[in-house]
Amino acid sequence: MATLDTKLQRDLRRLWGQVLAIALVIAGGVASLVLSIGSFRSLDETRTAYYERYEFADVFAEVTGAPNTLVAQIAEISGVAAVEARIAEFALLDIPDFREPATGRFISLPEDRPPQLNRPYMRAGRLPGPSQFNEVMVNESFAKAHAFEPGDRFSATLNGRRRELTIVGIALSPEYVYAIGPGDRMPDDRRFGVIWMWERALAEAYGLDGAFSSVSLKLMPDAVETEVIGALDDLLDRYGGGAAYGRKDQTSHAYLDHGLDMLRNMSRTLPPIFLIVSAFLVNLTLSRLVALEREQIGLLKALGYFNTSIVAHYLKFVAAIAFIGIAIGSAAGTWLGVYVTRLFGEYYRFPFLVFADNPDVYVLAAVLSIAAGIGGAFRSLREIVSLAAAVAMQPPTPPSFRPLLFGWPALGSVVSPRTMMMLRNVSRKPIRAALATLGMAFATGILVVSLFVGNAMEELIDVTYFMADRQDATISFVEKRPEAVLFDVSRLPGVLAVEPYRQVPIRIRKGSRERRTLLSGRPAGADLSRIIDVDLRTVSLPEAGVAISAYLGRLLDARVGDTVEVDLLDGRRRTIQLTVAALVEDYFGIAAMMDAQALSRLLREAPTVNGVHLSVDDGKLDLLYGAIKRMPTVAGVALQRVSLVNFRQSLAIIVTTMAGIYTGLSVVTAFGVVYNSARISLSEHARELATLRVLGFSQGETMRILLLELAAIVALAQPPGWAIGYGLSLVMNKQLAGELMRAPLVVENATYVLATAVIFFAALISALVVGRRVYELDLVSVLKTRE
Repeated sequence: MATLDTKLQRDLRRLWGQVLAIALVIAGGVASLVLSIGSFRSLDETRTAYYERYEFADVFAEVTGAPNTLVAQIAEISGVAAVEARIAEFALLDIPDFREPATGRFISLPEDRPPQLNRPYMRAGRLPGPSQFNEVMVNESFAKAHAFEPGDRFSATLNGRRRELTIVGIALSPEYVYAIGPGDRMPDDRRFGVIWMWERALAEAYGLDGAFSSVSLKLMPDAVETEVIGALDDLLDRYGGGAAYGRKDQTSHAYLDHGLDMLRNMSRTLPPIFLIVSAFLVNLTLSRLVALEREQIGLLKALGYFNTSIVAHYLKFVAAIAFIGIAIGSAAGTWLGVYVTRLFGEYYRFPFLVFADNPDVYVLAAVLSIAAGIGGAFRSLREIVSLAAAVAMQPPTPPSFRPLLFGWPALGSVVSPRTMMMLRNVSRKPIRAALATLGMAFATGILVVSLFVGNAMEELIDVTYFMADRQDATISFVEKRPEAVLFDVSRLPGVLAVEPYRQVPIRIRKGSRERRTLLSGRPAGADLSRIIDVDLRTVSLPEAGVAISAYLGRLLDARVGDTVEVDLLDGRRRTIQLTVAALVEDYFGIAAMMDAQALSRLLREAPTVNGVHLSVDDGKLDLLYGAIKRMPTVAGVALQRVSLVNFRQSLAIIVTTMAGIYTGLSVVTAFGVVYNSARISLSEHARELATLRVLGFSQGETMRILLLELAAIVALAQPPGWAIGYGLSLVMNKQLAGELMRAPLVVENATYVLATAVIFFAALISALVVGRRVYELDLVSVLKTRE
């Protein structure tokens, strides 16, 4: 085997360009697999460690005001391991040198012990002093957004009374890894903060001495969550309790879970594509090598080498390529995985990161890469085994020459002689041409799917922020208000139009499928916050029935005309049946909505509102902000323009970065495919090109003949590549869709153009490299006949 190993080393040096091109494609698959799985596991372990060390709760509930004596009864619920009762309220903030109203979520700290659940992680400073009613601790992202340090001050309106507060500590909380203010879609660290105060200070401000307004539970491992939630609801019902909910419905955890699911689903979509392309490349390269070394294989067999030895030699060739790709991909994937883990860790404000050891991921990547290589080499290896020594040592049977396109006589007068040569080469080796075309089509496809995310997000922004929700601001109230509040809001400075909404927490069910969401009541003819159907047309809510988002309809398997059960979880709780009147398009959350008057009748209450959408005069924003800061009933203000900016920034951090990484890997793959095809074409046609040179063709004419075939294959690969890209985008779109956010399936024409441009650019670079080799052809050695 030493002789064959020497030949292997010689082949690797001689074909180093093609070996590297294939290895880079394999590296793309390995890197994407290590990146996505490795970063997901690290972030998942970080989340688990954070939750466990700082006792993140399992069940949550809000209540108007319940006596502390109820805590003992809650603790006796079967399956409850720990209970944390506290005061938690929203309040408006007035921050120095910041004109917009901000919102604080004020949370009480026990005076005689540290919190049992949802414990803060101290970053700087200290806890508020028990006797200091104006000392507070704030969350780190809020502090960073305003450059706050211990000792800085700001104001808050607590239950109608303005109070000057002093920051003494900065912390993080497992409960607010992803902190969103009331009415907002995206986190806004400047306008929403989590603020901790001593319990007695908040109790005095909100008149809750000896009472609590929020409770969190830690469950035993064998507890049944639904039974605990039901028992907790029964205890809190008479105290104005909102429906309890589990961790999966807790806003921060749900958004974090959605982000991690995106990473996990990416690992199931893109890496297999890279490995499929690498299998094609190995097949093309090895089949070409077998064809060129036909006589050598016959000679080896005549000298006594067994088929197994020869096959093992070529398998080593494949393994060498795979190992190079695995090494490059593992290193790149590890580096990118650490980068992405740190990126997500900073975005979600983890206090620390746990980098998971993933030896199985590297083993999996190596096994899949080698399997892809061997799979691609299978057809060529079968040819090696089937060749008899005497047959292999003979020149291959000349191809059967036949008129092109059934002897169409006019073809020669239509195309140039060089084009005619190219057409004959392609038509006489259709399988090889088809495989090369398919490989390039996959390269185009993975470029399309890498770029489509940007198209989808821009469409999401257009539909959400410009077609559906067109308000300038949204005011959320601390609690529901009578409809007469609209008159007061309409008189605020700069308000041009007012549109109310009413939201009720519900459980919606069809058969065994159930989801918790909000039922939103909208006025007839709503224009600021419009409802869009799946065809992006404005929908007028019917007087009866409920409209649900198309995604919620799929989750429930509910269609227009079906009947669903709805548990009303606000006020007088009861279960009703409603008819699905329409399916609407909503890319955020899983929405249910109905006519506001119909909702009031269902709730058996006078018309009330939870908030209002506003159209405002930009020239009077400062006056409006000042007036809102003096309104004690306001819980928060969401600004549409700010929300859009935050959304784009979040995309730039997460989605755009991930898409950029995969696009970069796709570009490398595309170059590998095109370059390898060009080199194979040169190797196959070296003798013919040398013959043309001897017959008087110039170097430029000879190269144009070679590159014309490459250009034809690249051009033919584009339409199927676009189709493959659209199909992969469809798969990716479904994989990334979740209950919190989805993106429309939109692939712009510019995306196809850009993907094709990248492929043609790769072809141009490959042509320059291969063209240099055409100029360097040794005519004597190439034309020499092997005897």
